[in-house]
Amino acid sequence: MEAVKGIEIIELTVKSNENTFTFNPVLLIDEESVLLIDAGMPFQSEEILQAFEKEGIPFSKLKTIIFTHQDLDHIGGAPTILNKGDGSIQVLAHFLDKPYIEGVKTLIKADLSKISEEKKRSLPKQMISSYENLPKVKIDKTVEDREKLDFFGGMEVIHTPGHTPGHISLYLEKTKTLIAGDAMVILDGVLRGPIEQNTPNMKEAIASLEKILDYDIEQVICYHGGLFRGSPHETIKNLLEQNK
Repeated sequence: MEAVKGIEIIELTVKSNENTFTFNPVLLIDEESVLLIDAGMPFQSEEILQAFEKEGIPFSKLKTIIFTHQDLDHIGGAPTILNKGDGSIQVLAHFLDKPYIEGVKTLIKADLSKISEEKKRSLPKQMISSYENLPKVKIDKTVEDREKLDFFGGMEVIHTPGHTPGHISLYLEKTKTLIAGDAMVILDGVLRGPIEQNTPNMKEAIASLEKILDYDIEQVICYHGGLFRGSPHETIKNLLEQNK
């Protein structure tokens, strides 16, 4: 799905008996290169590669992968994607999540011993297998809050911790687009705050939303829910008010 010219939202789904999980990595496309934001579960890498073919994009144009954070459904597909490249693809993430992504520490929410049996039963078998064989990805460059990146006409990193310590959102000035990662979600067409059961520090996650109000945003892309157009500032202000 094209959000605006040069921003392609990929839709990945996986089903269990009880639930359907949908993930939305993003491709930023210009004449010279392609940037991938987040990479799905380990078993979804081929679907991401197929998205290149579907859009008529040579895979060789992929120069950068940025992780919004360490969660398995965001980093899982990266090893296969990187192995398909020639070694020149750079991987970026916030420095606080780097040791988890690189496997120095266990992913905060990927310890199966801490996941309830009820939740395990709700997960597809493919997901359980992925939790048992966690990926490791080398981070080539770390980023920090308010850092300006020279991608897609200018991109600013917004450190939005709470969901994970190193969670980031990305603001694209040219298109007034916020790529929110899991700082927000869209449920039934409604923009909402982070999901509490998946957010270890909910207080910090809500406080992070206040930083987003500094930016002129016309659309938000959430990893869970896709594209939201409307009045994101109004929605965020309401979320902050509700959580005072």
